[in-house]
Amino acid sequence: MLLINLLQAQPVPADSLKEPAAVIDQTIKTIIQTPVDQLISTGLDYGLRFGVKILAAIAIYLIGAWLIRKIKTLIRKICERRSLDASLTTFLLSFTSISLSILLIVTTISVLGVDTTSFVALLAGSGVAIGMALSGTLQNFAGGIMILVFKPFKVGDYIEAQGYGGTVTAIEITATHINTPDNKKIILPNGALSNGTINNYSTTGFRRCDWNVSVPYGTDLEKAKEVGLSLIRKHKAVVNDPAAPHVYLTSFEAGYVVLSFRSWVKVDDYWDIFFDINEEIYREFPKNGLNAPVPKMDVTVKNA
Repeated sequence: MLLINLLQAQPVPADSLKEPAAVIDQTIKTIIQTPVDQLISTGLDYGLRFGVKILAAIAIYLIGAWLIRKIKTLIRKICERRSLDASLTTFLLSFTSISLSILLIVTTISVLGVDTTSFVALLAGSGVAIGMALSGTLQNFAGGIMILVFKPFKVGDYIEAQGYGGTVTAIEITATHINTPDNKKIILPNGALSNGTINNYSTTGFRRCDWNVSVPYGTDLEKAKEVGLSLIRKHKAVVNDPAAPHVYLTSFEAGYVVLSFRSWVKVDDYWDIFFDINEEIYREFPKNGLNAPVPKMDVTVKNA
């Protein structure tokens, strides 16, 4: 800075700029000719101004670091109060720490007098490029945050979403894992999951179980209803809340009608009672003269 001030105070002749050696020689002569007290005064002035900037930068950095720690502590307490998932808490703390640390470093450097415009522009450009390259991943990332914050389901719930149904075994930041009743592991991207329809059977703890039974025309419907309902009522897993077991005639088909038996059961008991009642219907209906419809075809033969 001193050297620049001296050059500005006594410009170098234009013809001497042609040779670097001439410039250096002229600069040395200028410094030699400058009084010592002026050199000391200029150096002290520059040192004082730069020292103040250094102290200000140190103070800003220390205060900023303290504020970042306080903010992280506050976020951790909020996450614990809301019982957020540990993976989401870790992500929020890391994201907050990195973002605020970058902001603090840029601010500290700018206080020292360094132009940070190019640095900020580089960060912004890098962010845009990374965002475009990882658009799908970032969508799943955002979806995972939404699921972990608003909790439309939790581990252990039985859900139907994206054409699959099963028990949730894990909720990660980018994907959700479910196990289907036939023990298939399905991994659902959180982006599509958070934007789609989710049917959570575990919200109330109960699920309706349906059995559609076909009986031929002419069957004693009252007898069929009573036999079916008695089989359902005897099962220990059947509950009467929110409604007791009931039956409806739901449709008329070619050669038979369909009786729909319905009962409420606990979510965990759904498949056990479903298969148990299927077997009971198969065994007990024929014993009571209630046979399944047999497909028939009428053939008319005409003599030529």
